[in-house]
Amino acid sequence: MNDVAALPRVTYSNIAEDFSGVHAHFGKVIAEMRGRQLGLERPNHVGGRDSTEGTAYDAPCPIDRRLSLGTFFAASPREVDSAVAAARAAQRGWRDLGWPRRVALARAAADLLEARKFEVAAACLLEVGKSRMEALGEVEEAIDLIRFYAGEMEANDGFRRDLARANPREETFDVLRPYGVFAVIAPFNFPVALSLGMSICALLAGNTVVFKPSPMAGLTGRLLSDCLVEAGLPAGVFNLICGGAETGAALAAHSGIDGIAFTGSHAVGMRMLREFGCGGRHARPVLAEMGGKNPTYVAASADLDTAVSGVLRSAFGLQGQKCSAGSVVFLHETLADAFLDRFRSAAAALVVDDPCERESFMGPLISEAALERFETSRMQAKSAGGRVHGGERLTGGLYDHGAYVRPAIVTGLPDDHALHRDELFMPFLTVRTFSDLGDAIARGNAVPYGLTAGVYTGEPAELEEFLETAEAGVLYANRASGATTGAWPGIQTFCGWKGSGTGSKGGLGAWYLPQFMREQSHTIMR
Repeated sequence: MNDVAALPRVTYSNIAEDFSGVHAHFGKVIAEMRGRQLGLERPNHVGGRDSTEGTAYDAPCPIDRRLSLGTFFAASPREVDSAVAAARAAQRGWRDLGWPRRVALARAAADLLEARKFEVAAACLLEVGKSRMEALGEVEEAIDLIRFYAGEMEANDGFRRDLARANPREETFDVLRPYGVFAVIAPFNFPVALSLGMSICALLAGNTVVFKPSPMAGLTGRLLSDCLVEAGLPAGVFNLICGGAETGAALAAHSGIDGIAFTGSHAVGMRMLREFGCGGRHARPVLAEMGGKNPTYVAASADLDTAVSGVLRSAFGLQGQKCSAGSVVFLHETLADAFLDRFRSAAAALVVDDPCERESFMGPLISEAALERFETSRMQAKSAGGRVHGGERLTGGLYDHGAYVRPAIVTGLPDDHALHRDELFMPFLTVRTFSDLGDAIARGNAVPYGLTAGVYTGEPAELEEFLETAEAGVLYANRASGATTGAWPGIQTFCGWKGSGTGSKGGLGAWYLPQFMREQSHTIMR
C-alpha cells in the first residue's frame, strides 16, 4: 500500500513524468476489474437502500462489445418519485447538520475515492474507452474537486458575511442557503469528475441530490455512490438512479426538484432552462455546461513543435469526445503547410487500440451512433470539396467489436461550412487559415459556443489580443499538453460563455459552489 501511495499523481499537464510504476500497478488493477468486476448486477440506491425497481438493461463495453459492464436498472417514474421523496425527507436534517460537518463528510469521501482511485479509474477506462492516463487523471481531478470545494466552503465560513449596521443594536449579515433538492444529470465522457463536481457542490451547499449518470456510465456511477454512502452521508441525502432519456425527463420535470445541475448537449440544456427553469410557478436554477466549438490559433511566431503537440492532444484525446476538445484550428498562412505536414504525421502515428494497453492513445468511439455521426461528417466534408486526411474505420480483430477509427483532419472546406461551427464530439479537426489574428479570433468567436480557446504565439502583443478578445470561459496559451483542454481544480477553472453555459456560467469554476445556494439577508434587533 505504501508503494502505491508513493506513485506519482497523474494530471492533464505532467505528460513528461516517468509513470512506469503507475502503469505496472494500474495494469494489474485493470486485469482484476476486467476479470471479476464486469457483468455484475448494479442496483440503484434510493433512500439508503439498494433498489432494482425498474427495467433491467445490459451495458456493453465500448472497447469490446462482447463484454458486459453489468446489469443496471432504468428507474421508472415511480422510482424517480421515490428518489425525490427520499431526498426531500432528508434535506432538512442535512441542512441543519451544518456546513462544518458536511465538509468533513465530503473530505471523508475524497479519502475513500483516493484509496480506490485505481479501481475507479479502471472502471472509467472500461466504461468510456479512455486511455490509461486520461482515466487516472480524471479520478485525480475528481478527488481534487471535492477537496477544493470543501476548502471553499470552509474559507468562506459557510458563505456567511457580516454587513454594516445602521443601528448599533442591530446585527446584520448575509448568508447563502440551500435551495432544497438538486437533480444532477451527468454525461458519459467524464463520469467521475463531472458527476462528483456537480454533486459535491450541491451537497456541500446543504442540498440533497438525486443523481442520474449516463446510461453508458452506470458502473462508475455506482462506485461513486458507494464512496459517498460509505463516507457517512445519511440515508436519502444522495440517491442514485440509472436510466436513459425517459428517466432523465421524469427527473427533470419532477415538481419536487428545486434545481438542476446538467452537463450535456446544448439542445437538452436549453430545453431544461425553458421548461424547468422558467416553466413553473417561479424561476429555478439550471446550472448547465452545454458543449463547445473550441478554436486554436497558431500565429506565425508560434513554436511549431509545441503547437502540434497541444493541438493533437486536445483534438484527439478521448477520441475528441470532450466538450473542451479542440475541433477547429486557425493557422497563419505562412506556416500552414509546415504545421499540417508535422501534424498529419503525428496523427498517423497515434496508437488506436484497446485502451487497456499502455501504448494506446485513442480507444473506440462510445457507440455505433457516434460512429455513424463520424462517417456522416466525413461524407459532408468530401461533398463540400474538403480533403479528409485519415478518418478510416479500422477493422479486423478487436476493431470489429468496437467503433475504432483513425482521427480525421479536414482541409479546404468553405469558411462558412457547418463543420467549422457545430460541436461534433469526435476525433475530427477542421482547418482554417488566416493572415490577421484579430480577424481569425472574430471568426472563431462567431459560433453559438464559448467554452475554451487556445493560442500559440511568441509575440506578447498577439497573446494580449487573444486574452482580451477571445470569447470563451477558459483560455490557454502555448501549452504542449493541450491547446484547449486540461483545466484543473484550484489551478485553473472550467467555465463557459454564450451557449456553453447557463446560470452565471457553465462548468466547474472558482465561483461555482455559490450557485447551488440562494442569498438571504438577516437583520436582527438586539
